[in-house]
Amino acid sequence: MKAKSLVIVESPTKAKTIGKILGEKFTVVSSMGHIIDLPQKKLGVDIEHDFAPEYAVIPRQRKILDELKKEAKGKDHIYIATDPDREGEAIGWHIRENIGAKKKVLRVSFHEITPAAVSSAFKAARDFDLNMIEAQVGRRLLDRLVGYFLSPLLWKKIARGLSAGRVQSVALKLIVDREKDIQKFNPQEYWEIEAELKKPHSTHSQFLAKLEKIAGFKAELKNKEAADKVTVGIPGQIFKVTEVKKSEKKRNPEAPFITSTLQQEAFNKLRFTAKRTMMLAQQLYEGIDIGQDNPIGLITYMRTDSPRVAPEAIKEVRGLITKKFGADYLPPKPNVYKVKKLAQEAHEAIRPAFTSRTPESLKDYLVSDQYKLYELIYNRFIASQMNPARMEMTSVDIEAGIYLFGASGSRMVFAGFTAAYDKANDDQDKPKKELPPLEKGMALDLVKLLPSQHFTKPPPRYSDSSLVKALEEDGIGRPSTYAPIISTLLLRDYVRRIKGYFTPTELGQKVCELLSEYFPKVMDVKFTALMEEELDEIEEGRLGRTKVLEDFYAPFKTSLEYAQQHIKKEVVFTEETCDKCGKPMVVKWGRRGKFLSCSDFPRCRNSKSITSGVKCPQPECGGELIERRSTRGFFYGCSNYPKCTFTSRALPQEEGEKEKPAEPTSQD
Repeated sequence: MKAKSLVIVESPTKAKTIGKILGEKFTVVSSMGHIIDLPQKKLGVDIEHDFAPEYAVIPRQRKILDELKKEAKGKDHIYIATDPDREGEAIGWHIRENIGAKKKVLRVSFHEITPAAVSSAFKAARDFDLNMIEAQVGRRLLDRLVGYFLSPLLWKKIARGLSAGRVQSVALKLIVDREKDIQKFNPQEYWEIEAELKKPHSTHSQFLAKLEKIAGFKAELKNKEAADKVTVGIPGQIFKVTEVKKSEKKRNPEAPFITSTLQQEAFNKLRFTAKRTMMLAQQLYEGIDIGQDNPIGLITYMRTDSPRVAPEAIKEVRGLITKKFGADYLPPKPNVYKVKKLAQEAHEAIRPAFTSRTPESLKDYLVSDQYKLYELIYNRFIASQMNPARMEMTSVDIEAGIYLFGASGSRMVFAGFTAAYDKANDDQDKPKKELPPLEKGMALDLVKLLPSQHFTKPPPRYSDSSLVKALEEDGIGRPSTYAPIISTLLLRDYVRRIKGYFTPTELGQKVCELLSEYFPKVMDVKFTALMEEELDEIEEGRLGRTKVLEDFYAPFKTSLEYAQQHIKKEVVFTEETCDKCGKPMVVKWGRRGKFLSCSDFPRCRNSKSITSGVKCPQPECGGELIERRSTRGFFYGCSNYPKCTFTSRALPQEEGEKEKPAEPTSQD
């Protein structure tokens, strides 16, 4: 039977899943992402005529476009079923405009790839949302204007091949500013004193109490001498309970995941990077082979900023909670979570497509990391519709002469949502150890004093989790951009991920300093957030794309003209001389990092790597280790390569380093 309808999606996996659901009457094909984009080798924006885009077929996609045109011939109906967001709407619109079909092309949008959702979406096929397309075009043109004009300035000042981006440059500034705060931080010493106490005549009632006040004032012990003075004065005192306070505290469940919270929690619990989280989530969304029902989408769409949940999913999960946990765990009415300003409410939260498909039931069909992420999403969703947990909190004041100690503990009264999912394993809400029964006026025995030295800590470097949180809170980017922002910064070597935390490179700091000096508005967090809000308003039909671009470009052009006149090439001379012509050597930047070049370039093309100063540990080698870059990241290789193939992921003197032989091509 020849299919009469054509369905176009982005990915082969998605095509396979939807094809299985729709059956033989439909041909489902993949566009492999964008078919049309702005040209690579020119601006592609007609600034003089309302910033009109000049689109072109992406060279590598030309063959796919020809195949789509061929598939469209003779079809009665053509449906575009790309992702349900701005990017998907724009991809579909460009396909529609270029496949050359005279038939009416309709848009199909769904947030989960299940038989019911797909069937419902095809019954509600619609025209394209021009406001969504306008918003996507606005973002693309803004990004092109910034990148196209700023990148040559970086070439002029620092090195050719560098590039700047509208949103990722602001993200870079967050990382660089945090590094500056860390570098200028001056740690302050302080001491704490805890007393290990117990009830008289008891061997199993020990607990810790912390010194809080001395003679009615806050205990501030700034050095060992002050701590020693206190530890000498305490042992002779009588410890007595002066107050016992009990209260009940509720811990409410958190909303089901949206993109940002999924990326944060996947890093905190599973140590997944934002990029890995999104890759795994896309696999779960687009379809997994699960035996006879294969393939099928297991979660809803993973790019969303809305915690909304469909009524039918609420009904399903409430039934499961009653059956699995009991009526006490089910709230009288479904939990509803606040939607932040400008969230796309048509989207849903990230949740399992079927609550009947428990993580355990799918374990044989999922690879380890897929399973871990699905379990996280599944349990968080179940917990989001459960009753709060209830804790009995106890706080105790204990006097010992002029010294006042405090102790606190907690006891779980009702597990509530924590029976399904407990975030407290990795945050400050983790329940405290329960105190032994204590009463006002009760005397206590001192077991021992525990003085401890501490230092104030600088603000932590950003991780995938905390950077995504900061980007979201500051209104920088949108759900689809968080992971690409991080990937771009790493790819350009503006930052490096070291033990899970981002450190700006010297190159990243230079780029940030230059852009901050000449383009303060582009690098301003509030200004970037305002641009995001205006793009959202375009999508809502409350603002015109041309107006947004005009308002941005006028001051940007002024800054650009000033920078073009005043930026000069940065030349860093070294004490080394060129061994070919005798001229001084200068520091330059290349795609593999810093290197030394003859100052008489291009007449003299001599160059050499900058070594780390660390000798190669291979016996009788005599070379020095040089930082190099490959597709797998950064490493240190010997300057005598290829004669010596030693490599190391860190300098040998660094603790915990493991050395390994290199593949001969790794330094090419």
